[in-house]
Amino acid sequence: MSGRGTKSVEEFDASVDEPAAGLSPFQMGLARVRGNRMAVIAFWVVIFYVFVAAFAPILVRLLNIDPYALDRQAINDFGLPAGPLGGVSWDHPFGVEPGTGRDILGRLMYGARISLLVGTIGTILTTVVGVTLGLIAGLRRGFVDSLISRVGDVTLAFPSLLLIIALANPMTQRLESWGIPAGNTARITYILSVLTVFGWVYMARLVRGQVLSLREREFVEAARSFGAGTGHLVFKQLLPNLWPQIIVFVSLSLPGYVALEATLSFLGVGLLAPAASWGIMLGDSVRYYRADPTYLFIPGMVLMILVLAFNLLGDGLRDAFDPRSDRQQL
Repeated sequence: MSGRGTKSVEEFDASVDEPAAGLSPFQMGLARVRGNRMAVIAFWVVIFYVFVAAFAPILVRLLNIDPYALDRQAINDFGLPAGPLGGVSWDHPFGVEPGTGRDILGRLMYGARISLLVGTIGTILTTVVGVTLGLIAGLRRGFVDSLISRVGDVTLAFPSLLLIIALANPMTQRLESWGIPAGNTARITYILSVLTVFGWVYMARLVRGQVLSLREREFVEAARSFGAGTGHLVFKQLLPNLWPQIIVFVSLSLPGYVALEATLSFLGVGLLAPAASWGIMLGDSVRYYRADPTYLFIPGMVLMILVLAFNLLGDGLRDAFDPRSDRQQL
């Protein structure tokens, strides 16, 4: 038996129906996440990737590797890595790229910076736009709500991936004409723009539905009765109750954007060589998969582990902040 009005986070574990005095819904959700072993493991895997990406320049110096240096001695006369397993050695722990001799480990570290940067910024932009439009639609309703909903329907009707591929070159050139630095800077700007244009709808619909429900709750009506303005309702009453849904959306969207950046680079409409990108590495590895399968396997596994970790973490957050979902019965 616990004391009169308190229960620690550790004591609140799997019993979702048992009330936890003194804990907010957000704290209760975090307690459930701590009790999900797979979500905790996935969290630390994500932290490891973020650490490697953030300190990649320091790590490559400590390991004495260069992601952009051409090592002709590490490849043979046919352009293939000299030695077994794709040229794995003390100098190149993950081997070297065929044709160039660039160190794969260093390029994976720098590729993590690009993938996580694009995924993070894209998720932030999508979330900000989606939350803003969802709040406006849910609070205003009427014509404004209908307009935002119809724009969202039209956006979802477009084949987004095909449009992204088809418009890559003309839109990149247009961005360069507007003063965006040519090359990969313009391409990253284009990718982030299309992620925002096609990705905001899901967040907006989620927030709109929650706002329509929350605006009829007693605490919102009480705030209105005391003369609370729109700013107070949004930032003090609604947003604090939307954070769990926003966190879940972010955790599930970010891996999709990371994978999309790699896909676009793989298809040749993303970043351009010699930039270190996982998609570029996977695209190049297709030409050598028979002679050097290691070059295809290592970048593919690195990308798969990151996306899997994000998905497992997102599933854990979804189950934690929606403990009565049917997923617990599967």
